[in-house]
Amino acid sequence: MELRQLESFVHVAELGSFTRASNFLSVAQPVLSRQVRALEVEFRQALLERNGRGVTLTEAGKRLLEHGRSVLAQIERAQLDMEEGRGASTGRLVVALPPSVSLTLTAPLVRVFRDHFPKATLCVLEGLSTYVLEWLTIGRADCAVVYTVPTSSAVELAPVLNEQLYLVSSRRSDPSSSDPAINDEISLADVAERNLVMPSRPHSIRMLVEATMAQASLKPRITLEIESIPAILTLVRDEGVHAILSLKAVRSSGHEHDFHVRPIRQPQLQTTLWIATSAQRPRGPLLDQTVPLLQSLLRDHWAMGAESAVVVGEA
Repeated sequence: MELRQLESFVHVAELGSFTRASNFLSVAQPVLSRQVRALEVEFRQALLERNGRGVTLTEAGKRLLEHGRSVLAQIERAQLDMEEGRGASTGRLVVALPPSVSLTLTAPLVRVFRDHFPKATLCVLEGLSTYVLEWLTIGRADCAVVYTVPTSSAVELAPVLNEQLYLVSSRRSDPSSSDPAINDEISLADVAERNLVMPSRPHSIRMLVEATMAQASLKPRITLEIESIPAILTLVRDEGVHAILSLKAVRSSGHEHDFHVRPIRQPQLQTTLWIATSAQRPRGPLLDQTVPLLQSLLRDHWAMGAESAVVVGEA
């Protein structure tokens, strides 16, 4: 059994597809198929069941996946230990950011990373919090910025700041204020009477809104489900629906004067921004030194909208 064969099998098993594993590893799909087949021949057992949607693990495959993860983790720990022994902050770091953060944080993150770690490589991914947590689990990302998410033993979370959420309306259909900035607050009960456009479950804001309203015996009136923040804002502006977003998301659009925004209170609706890392994978010096830099960047990033965010532990 070769290490490369084991690595290929683990990625195919975790991603549930030869195609996805091929894209992730940048290895031709026939090569992956031959490597997994070689393992099946060696162990004289089928490890994967192929179907139209991808692959599923056999009982033998489940046992090998557990061993494979352990072996690969041990090798990764050895590599990191050798780097730490010479005090090196080298290698490749993958940071995942939500779309509302990635738009304005990616460029300053790249600049700071290059200044501090000129011999290291940074990769920035963009995705919703739910998907990002999966990337952490399978090792596609080393750390991530995520909004309020369920706790998991597989992920370590460090809070960075709490952010106020707003009801966002079109100034065309809601011209009640001549001020395009922050207007009078609105209660959660009044929000429940509006037609909303929101991302589908399990988007963090969607889950937070539904859970908070349920506690108050309310239910959101969701008329459209859209995953893209720019598309949501376009629909709010042009179609007379409303959205629940952070002030940063509205301002990042570059068209904030098109919108009427009101903080949601009674009760206050806030989301928390966290830095997430895997609790199951070893941490090297590059990750340990990057996390504080990322925390500092996030707090600076929100300083321009200080009226809508509170740094955790500093207020």
